[in-house]
Amino acid sequence: MTRPLHDWLVAFESCVRDRRPAEIVVLLSSLVVAWWLYVPVHELAHAWGCLSTGGAVTRLEISRIYGAGLLARIFPYVTVGSEYAGRLSGFDTRGSDLTHLATCAAPFVLTILVGVPLLRAVPLLSGWRRGLALGVALPMAYAPFVSIPGDYYEMGSILVSRLVTVFVPHFPTARWRSDDVFRLVGSLTPDANASDVAGIAASLLVGVVLALMTYWAGVAISAAAKRSNAPVS
Repeated sequence: MTRPLHDWLVAFESCVRDRRPAEIVVLLSSLVVAWWLYVPVHELAHAWGCLSTGGAVTRLEISRIYGAGLLARIFPYVTVGSEYAGRLSGFDTRGSDLTHLATCAAPFVLTILVGVPLLRAVPLLSGWRRGLALGVALPMAYAPFVSIPGDYYEMGSILVSRLVTVFVPHFPTARWRSDDVFRLVGSLTPDANASDVAGIAASLLVGVVLALMTYWAGVAISAAAKRSNAPVS
């Protein structure tokens, strides 16, 4: 449970222990640039996850500040402007929960393969490279936790609502599904019932578990890479 915090503290301490202001400047600068690049890649990955598993995409909103104007010239489904940093607002899973899950989960492949392994490698680096690596790693490594009320809640709600249909065949699965749990709660509040409270809470809990599992998958990749690079005695 505490591994994500531990990894952050170890990486950050390695950057500041020499008390070199330049390393902090590199860290902050690389973090800003990495976030600016990560947001559109994250949103595009949602679209690619949907398309690669048989779904269709018609509208991907990305805020202008993240280069949406340029991306709209390349990808026909990208539109400029969003109330969020980005949002896949037009997609069709063709009724497939697996496609829906792939759509939600696709961006977090970067967490597993790049973000967490890079974060855990920071203490092994030297000088300004530590700050650069930490800044680049942070958006990817901790994206699952930032996304608990959004993508991870949505994944949890897909699983929970589908499980409910095993016992209540005609349950409307869309009732608890959303990429914004706060907006969902607001819309359901006027006529919410006890089952809604239980369903949303269960979906959120499953989302938290999935976020932790994603991080730990990255830890496993990091450990495997470390073993493969270890000298043979």
